[in-house]
Amino acid sequence: MSYIKPSFRHPELPVNELGFTQQQYEGSLSTLCAGCGHDSISGAITKAIFELSIAPHNIAKLSGIGCSSKTPTYFLGSSHGFNSVHGRMPSVTTGANAANREMVYIGVSGDGDTASIGMGQFAHAVRRNLNMMYIVMNNGCYGLTKGQDSATSDIGSKSKKGEPNPFEPIDLASVALQLGATFVARSFSGDKAQLVPLIKAAIAHQGFAFIDVISPCVTFNNNPGSTKGYEFVREHLAATGTVDYVPMKQEIKTEYAPGSSTEVTLHDGSVVHLHKTDDKLDVSSRRSALALMQEYKAEGKILTGLLHMEQNSRDLHETIGSSNKALRSLSENELCPGTAILGSINDSFR
Repeated sequence: MSYIKPSFRHPELPVNELGFTQQQYEGSLSTLCAGCGHDSISGAITKAIFELSIAPHNIAKLSGIGCSSKTPTYFLGSSHGFNSVHGRMPSVTTGANAANREMVYIGVSGDGDTASIGMGQFAHAVRRNLNMMYIVMNNGCYGLTKGQDSATSDIGSKSKKGEPNPFEPIDLASVALQLGATFVARSFSGDKAQLVPLIKAAIAHQGFAFIDVISPCVTFNNNPGSTKGYEFVREHLAATGTVDYVPMKQEIKTEYAPGSSTEVTLHDGSVVHLHKTDDKLDVSSRRSALALMQEYKAEGKILTGLLHMEQNSRDLHETIGSSNKALRSLSENELCPGTAILGSINDSFR
């Protein structure tokens, strides 16, 4: 049976500042399992980019291998895309970003693609503060190869086979914090109200923005005993608070009571408001975020929301002093300045 996505849309659909409808940010029809959390994340990305009014051709979406890495086909169909080999998405993104800093980079990965074969690649993208949004669609299993436990599967969590996982999990949000990520958040695929503003803030952030999204696998890891299933996650969620992303072009204001909110101003003047439900969290402190995550974990809860953000982040280009323009826009004289300039560059490293 073939499925065709209808091209007809109501002529009075709302448009963004560029005159695009949300349909123009969609992709092909998903072939993932019905109810897969990954499709909800794709929808959240589509909605966030549409509302940010970013032209699709100014976005590059990159992925590795796995169910999660198939999803860039299902959103931003008019954007640039590259599906790399297993675990190597961060390297490909680094190369693309180095060549053209003017684009918005969205990296999509899974818990296997990041926490196992791609862990080394992930670590270096974080420590270099590569300017990108890195989303992990975390379902705790290998969905393409019949549901084996992944490295993020919680100890004692039962797969569809019913066998409990004997190993300690890798908490990617904690790892990102310890490696120096300048934006760290966690969310749930079933909570678009929280996920969409987090995606907006991550894209506006200057530097490496990491979002770990719990995304239940409805086929292999949504059974009783699984800690990544819809039922378990909904019953054990805790949130840092309500997150609002306010673009610079809008009036920046908040209605939160004094002392119960945090404001972070991004490099472009946009503001992230965090209305905190737990006053123990200081989003500017890695230690605060790590301690609170451990506290909630000890209570059997999953802490979601904005965990950490650095207000004055320096991305890779600023650190290494690279060209302010994309390499494709440089002239021959700029790319090949001559032996005298090359000699002075070499002398600077002596």
